[in-house]
Amino acid sequence: MAISLQKGQKVDLTKTNPGLTKVLVGLGWDTNKYDGGADFDLDAAVFMLGENGKVTSEKDFIFYNNLKDAAQSVIHLGDNLTGEGDGDDEQVKIDLSKVPANVAKIAFTVTIHQATERSQNFGQVSNAFIRIVNEGSNEELIRYDLGEDFSIETAVVIGELYRNNSEWKFNAIGSGFQGGLSALCGNFGINM
Repeated sequence: MAISLQKGQKVDLTKTNPGLTKVLVGLGWDTNKYDGGADFDLDAAVFMLGENGKVTSEKDFIFYNNLKDAAQSVIHLGDNLTGEGDGDDEQVKIDLSKVPANVAKIAFTVTIHQATERSQNFGQVSNAFIRIVNEGSNEELIRYDLGEDFSIETAVVIGELYRNNSEWKFNAIGSGFQGGLSALCGNFGINM
């Protein structure tokens, strides 16, 4: 049974699941009904971070235009342009055994594409979640439902996997940003 987290909670991933190396990270969301007229296009992105909380190169930024890192430890399974349907809207496969040693954290984010132009923000998004699934057994191990804490934000750091000695843990972050993808990239050391 999955561990359900609240904002700020941290939980062990690999210590309680010995031998776990391949996980699927699912991200999902719904959009509220509103009269803006434009479709919502939310995008999941992953930042592979060093101890300093920054990427070592732009190749450590995994998103719809760069679907995998050089080690092929993090693979984005593609952009969902509409968010239609139930379940995961976008997915990322991670092979923890292949993550380069200089990567201390793997941050999972969601941004709203063209949020400013379309007058959209996370106040118009509901039922957002992240879940971590054992790829081998398809068992959901961890789930974090974000709740409705956002208003004007256009980007959210949902959570992160991080190394703790030889184990991996998950931190439910749920931190919003204004400024969309460029604000996130700046935060993680990428100049856009």
